[in-house]
Parts: sequence; C-alpha cells; structure tokens
Amino acid sequence: MLTIPPTDYRNSYGELPDTAKLNRDLGAPEHGPKALFFSGGSALNGLSRQITDYTHNSIHLITPFDSGGSSAALRDAFDMPGIGDLRHRVLALADQSAPHNEQLCRLLQYRFSATQTHEALTQELGEITSGAHALMSAIPSEARAKLTEQLSVLSQHLPENFDLRMASVGNLVLAGGYLANANDLGASLLCLSELLNIRGTVHAIVKEPLHLGVHLGNGESFIGQHLLTGKEHPDIPSPVSSIFLNRSACEHNPITVPLDSENSQLIAGADLICYAPGSFYSSLMANLLPVGVGEAVAKASCPKVFVPNLGLDPEQLGMDFSALIQTLTRQLRQGSADEPVSNFLNYVVIDADRSRYPFPINTDLLKALGVELLELPLVTSTSDPYYDDDRLAQVLLSLI
Repeated sequence: MLTIPPTDYRNSYGELPDTAKLNRDLGAPEHGPKALFFSGGSALNGLSRQITDYTHNSIHLITPFDSGGSSAALRDAFDMPGIGDLRHRVLALADQSAPHNEQLCRLLQYRFSATQTHEALTQELGEITSGAHALMSAIPSEARAKLTEQLSVLSQHLPENFDLRMASVGNLVLAGGYLANANDLGASLLCLSELLNIRGTVHAIVKEPLHLGVHLGNGESFIGQHLLTGKEHPDIPSPVSSIFLNRSACEHNPITVPLDSENSQLIAGADLICYAPGSFYSSLMANLLPVGVGEAVAKASCPKVFVPNLGLDPEQLGMDFSALIQTLTRQLRQGSADEPVSNFLNYVVIDADRSRYPFPINTDLLKALGVELLELPLVTSTSDPYYDDDRLAQVLLSLI
C-alpha cells in the first residue's frame, strides 16, 4: 500500500494534516470522502486524477458554458450545452486500471486533423462510426457497440456543412448521447462515465444550453465564455464588473436558472467543498450563478476551502486578493445576506511563497471574516509554476 511521507504542512496553528487518515483513504479509496469541486476547464484535471488515489467519491460540478473550439460548432448545430470541459473531467477520472480503458481514452481524446478536406474528415468519421477505424480495433465489442450507436445518431443529425476540423471524438460521442437521449445531457454524461468506470461523479452545474454574459467596468458587455478567457481572443480591456447567464448566444437575454435538486443534494451532502483554481469568472464564479447554490453550500456541514490561482489570470484584471474574497463570498451569500461568512468559507489555502501571487495576501480581511489562512509548501520543483497535485490533494483531504 502506498504511504504518505511526512511533510511539513503546517497551518497557522502549527498543526499537521492527519496523514494516518490519508493513508487509510489510500487503502480503501472506494470508501473515501465526498470532496466536491466547483471548477471548469482543464486547470483541475491533474488534481482530479491524483485524488482518485485517495477517494473514488469526489464530486465535480462543471460549467457547461464553453463557447469556443469544437464545442462551439456542436452548440451551433444542436443548441446544446458546452461539453468540452465535462469531457476533460470524465477522462481525468477514468479508471486507468480497467481493461482497455487506455485505448478507450486514446479514442475519446483523438482530434480530427485541422488541414484535411471536408470529404476526408467525413470519411474518417464514418470509419470510426462503423468501427473500422484503427483506433476502434482495440475497443471491446460491448463498448464499441455503445460508441457506434451514439456516433450513428450524431451522424444522422449532423449538418452537411458541419466543420469537423479539430473536432474531438469524445465531444462527438457526448453529443450523440445527448441527441439519443432526447437532449438529456445528464444521461449522456452517465453513459460515458459508466463506460470509463470513472472514480467520481461529474455533473454540469446546469443542463440547459445557456451562455455566459459579461459586463465590464468600462460599460462594455458581451456574450460568450471564449471572449473572456484570453485564450482564443485578446485579454479583456477592462475589469469584470459582473457576469450572468444568457439564453441566446447573440442577443442580450439574461435568464435566472435554479439549481436542480440533484446538484443541490450533492452540495449539501459533501464532506468538503473546494472553490478550485482555474479561470476565476468562467470556471469558478460561473458555477455559482444558479439560484440555490449558496443555500446548498450553507447547508453543508463541512469545511469550505478557496484555493486562489498562482500567477496571472487574465479574468482577474484589476482585482487584488481582497476583491477575490469579497466577490466570491458576495455571490455565495446572494439571497442569504444574514448568513455568516463561515457558512460559505472557512479556509484559504496558499503556497508558502507569497511572491507567487500577483497581489499581497490581506490577512486582516480573513481574520475579520473568521477565515483561516493555511500557508503550505504546495509548489515543488517538478510542478513549478503550478500547485503540486498530490500535495494539494493531501492538504484538502486532511481538512475533512
């Protein structure tokens, strides 16, 4: 059995994590704690893979508002939620010890060429759908039948001019499952999760095909997550003043959406809630927009932890540490202003080297809010400039 070496992770009271408990989790991860993460994108995929050593019961609530890359083409074609971030997380949690899962993950991670002709790409999709493609040869017949069934449904509905360049096979499978299950994203995710025997639970924070809207401090507004992240478009020119959910990808049409009962129960029953590293607005804050998220968090009698980003996040333009904490807690307390901050946030976890952050850490604010700061050696020579996934997993789980 793996064991955790003694590491000098001390909190502000000089206490060490309960390594004995963590080693018990390593011995029986199927009975591990329900650590819940609000996240999106790929920033948490390494930690998600690592945490399966300790628990097979982690919960991942993911933003389905992706509007760039190959997800955008599927959203345009079928008016569906963004699925790229969900696919990433399902693959990160896949049981790598299961027979043929390595080959299955390789297929689902495969992207079509960016330079082939439309005819060539259509032919290749046909080969994958029929099971004749080389990537399908190592997939067991039962799994292959499920994949080809969903891809066949997709192919029947795919517009003739659909752009397959750089399309992800995993996204196409999820889209096919969505269509095959009467536009039920949850059913499609469950099917893929069972196929990969994932060690955890992955849900979209909402199942409706919504888009992320943004108001900037300079008065500018736009719709589309891809316009905010600084990856496919230039960085935003002015700080974010607020974000909202929008029904249309083009017209300004804000919408209020309630958190569904299943996600509400997952949050309220969690053993730990982590506001995870990643793009601050599009990955974290967007997850907190549905009405009822804050109320479910307040009901959860577990530690609630914020892990801020290392380095520069384009979405945090003009924000210092205090602004991050105040923006996070203000959103969580929407509709629950009388609730104490301690019902929503108990710990902030940072690396012991404060120079890794683009702002001073306001310890006075945290003390005033009753939030404990844990300063720990979370960046290693091999992980630099990012958090070490195993160290962060250990620290988070030690708080349970």
